[in-house]
Amino acid sequence: MTYQSAAISNDLSSLPKLPDWVTSGRAETLDTVAFRSGATLTVLGQLVSDPRHGVPVKLLASRLALSAATATSKLEGRLAREADIRDAYHLTPPGETRGPDGDLLAFWREAVRLRLGGPGEIADLVGADFAREVGIWLDTGLERARTHGPLAGCMVVLQAVLQADDRAERVACLLSDLVLTRVLNWKTVLPVSARRLTKSALRDLNAKGQGAELAVQARILESIEETIQLARDLARRAKALRTVAPKLRAKGSDAAVDLFLTEDAIAPASMLSPYIYGTTIPMTSRAARRFCDRLVELGVARELTGRPTFRLYGIAP
Repeated sequence: MTYQSAAISNDLSSLPKLPDWVTSGRAETLDTVAFRSGATLTVLGQLVSDPRHGVPVKLLASRLALSAATATSKLEGRLAREADIRDAYHLTPPGETRGPDGDLLAFWREAVRLRLGGPGEIADLVGADFAREVGIWLDTGLERARTHGPLAGCMVVLQAVLQADDRAERVACLLSDLVLTRVLNWKTVLPVSARRLTKSALRDLNAKGQGAELAVQARILESIEETIQLARDLARRAKALRTVAPKLRAKGSDAAVDLFLTEDAIAPASMLSPYIYGTTIPMTSRAARRFCDRLVELGVARELTGRPTFRLYGIAP
């Protein structure tokens, strides 16, 4: 087996969590936000950096990518639903155009897989219009983060990108996430910046000064707090899946379980059959459907679409 349940704490109540004084207070000043963000980012860092906590970090990143795609769809004026974005990405046949919704999710999925070794890969993702500026923007944001706190660094890159192009919301949010990732030394990009932002909040950022900056920082802080709860929740769900894994007898079940601990949505016909995604392990389409149905029967997975065909499955609440 590739998962190691024995190395993971059996007491999920012992997972790092936010103290009450963080969640009960209101973000009224930049200093308050900076103070609260320090505690919040420390807790999130503990959850995603220590494997003993059992947080499936790749699954968390996959879930956040979908959330970021939904949020940036609103920022860009398309207002696509989360389910539509997920379907556009996962159910488009190979070789066919996904459309703007599927492409948006593809952007964020590529973002969480960035290796962060240098600006080249990031430049390829954000496109030629911004390629020359990416390294400068990130360096400026990181310097600001080191002297004034991580969220202050996020503000610098958000402002810089939106000054260059006020329609480049996804790029601005991505670079904000990259500042957090680098200054906190995370190994995986976690898209948290876009989740609660609004078009008006970003528009005000360059026009109304410190008050608008405070509003945006507070929204990102709320998103980080929600991400902590999501990480803890996914640790609980992952533990339940690992617990029932020995009951699964299908060939390749270990690899399939690992996939459920990595991907937010699984399409049996393409991700489990004819080979389990990312492996050379074969699985027939019938076996793939039966495997997913068995996980649902055991209460550790759910069908996400409500349709009788073209189904998607994910780890259960």
